[in-house]
Amino acid sequence: MSVLIFIDQADGHIKKSSFETLTYGADVAKQLGTTAEALLLGTSTEDIATLGKYGISKVYHIANDSLNNLDAQVYTQVIADAVTQANASVVIFSHNQTGKAVAARVATKLKAGLVAGACALPDTSNGFVVKKTVFSGKAFANVSISSAVKVISVNPNSHTTIIGDGVAEVASLNITVPTPKVKVIAVNKTSGDIPLTEADIVVSGGRGLKGPENWGIIIDLAKALGAATACSRPVSDSDWRPHHEHVGQTGIQVAPNLYIAVGISGAIQHLAGVNRSKIIVVINKDPEAPFFKAADYGIVGDAFEVLPKLTEEIKKFKAGA
Repeated sequence: MSVLIFIDQADGHIKKSSFETLTYGADVAKQLGTTAEALLLGTSTEDIATLGKYGISKVYHIANDSLNNLDAQVYTQVIADAVTQANASVVIFSHNQTGKAVAARVATKLKAGLVAGACALPDTSNGFVVKKTVFSGKAFANVSISSAVKVISVNPNSHTTIIGDGVAEVASLNITVPTPKVKVIAVNKTSGDIPLTEADIVVSGGRGLKGPENWGIIIDLAKALGAATACSRPVSDSDWRPHHEHVGQTGIQVAPNLYIAVGISGAIQHLAGVNRSKIIVVINKDPEAPFFKAADYGIVGDAFEVLPKLTEEIKKFKAGA
C-alpha cells in the first residue's frame, strides 16, 4: 500500500506547489514505512524522471491531451482508477484550485476520509490524525481518519520542500480516460510575469494608494523584489486593478514567504486570504490600522514616501550582491 501524490501542471509545466506536495507525500510514506509514488495527468515538457529528487520512486504518467485542461469529473474518475491500480492507501493533493475541485470528489468515489487544508504531517503514533486549519486560518483542528484509503490536501507553503538526488521510474497505467462532457473553446490567461498563487513574494496595495495612477510604486517594488502584485477588494471593485489580483476571503487566498501590505487597513475578510503567509509586513500611515496586529513587521509612514526609498535600497542591495 503506497502513498500516491497528485502532480498539478499547467501548459506542460509542473506547478511549484506540487514540489512541496511531493516532499510532503514522501515524508508521509516514510512514516508509514511504504513507498511514495506520483500521478501526472496530461502532456508535459518536464523531465519527469528527475522528480525522484523529491523523494518519490515512481511517476505514473497518463499523457492524454484531453487531460491538459482541468475537468473535475474526468480527473476524479482517472485519479480514482489510478489509486486502485497503484494500490495506494493515502492520496495527496495540493490545497489549490485543482485540489479543491477534485480531492473531495475522489474521496467520495473511493469512500475515503478526507482532510482538506492540512498544515502538518499526520500523527501516526495512535491512528492517523491530521492537523488542519479551520475558520479561515484562525484556529486548528486535529482530524482522525480511519478509512482504508485516506485523502489529504495540503495547504501551500506549509511544508518545507526538500531536494535530494533520486531518479524516479516513469510508468503508465491501463486507464480509460472518459470523454469530457465540457468542451474548452477558449483559454484567457491573466498577464504578469509571476502567477499570484505561485509567488514567493507578494506586494499588495489598498485604498491608501488613492487611485490607479499611483500604482507605479507598487509595481516598482514588486519588480525590485521579483514579486507578484495583488490588491484588496475595494481596489478591484473600483476597477483600479484587475479582479484576478484581488486577495482575501472572497478572492484568491495566498501563502507566500513574504506578503507586503501597503495602504491596506486589514479587514477580517482580507486577513482570511493572507494569514498563511510566512512573514507579513504592513506599511500604513495609520498606527491604529488593524493589520498591524497581524504583522510580523510594520512601518508607520506614508506609502508615497516609504516605498520609493525601500525600492531604491533593495536595488542597491541587489547591485552590491
